[in-house]
Amino acid sequence: MNKLTIPVFGELLAPFLTPIAAEAKPGSLALLERGAAERYRGWADAVPEYRTGLMACAAREDQIADSIDSLIPIPEEHQGTVEDLIVLAKQAYFGVFDNLSVIDQMTIQAAAERQGAQAWPGFIPNYPHIAEELRALSAIELVSADYLDHILNEMSK
Repeated sequence: MNKLTIPVFGELLAPFLTPIAAEAKPGSLALLERGAAERYRGWADAVPEYRTGLMACAAREDQIADSIDSLIPIPEEHQGTVEDLIVLAKQAYFGVFDNLSVIDQMTIQAAAERQGAQAWPGFIPNYPHIAEELRALSAIELVSADYLDHILNEMSK
């Protein structure tokens, strides 16, 4: 049995996010949150006994994205660059889950949620006027991570 490798998503996505202008980075991450929501919806179909909770996780990902879209929208002049690079970033993100069991996928996603929770406060120096909202996004990420841990614990019994 191979040991599961948990990627450092910041490093994995850096080649795609680094070229994006600083003022467009939060919105870029919002697009990745929507990608995570897609994953949760897929798991809700794959593991129907946890459908309600997984759909709530998907809704939280969309909530985070909606919040960032309203708080820090992607400036129009950066839209094209972001759209081009986020396609590649999503491919890299989704590629991490290829050929893995649902349990391994959710294990990685729980780690990704915890890593994401650390990312939002990193924007506070540039956006101190919404510091509370950015911290709240971190808390939302952790709710989904905790739920995944709950599922994984249940499934391993």
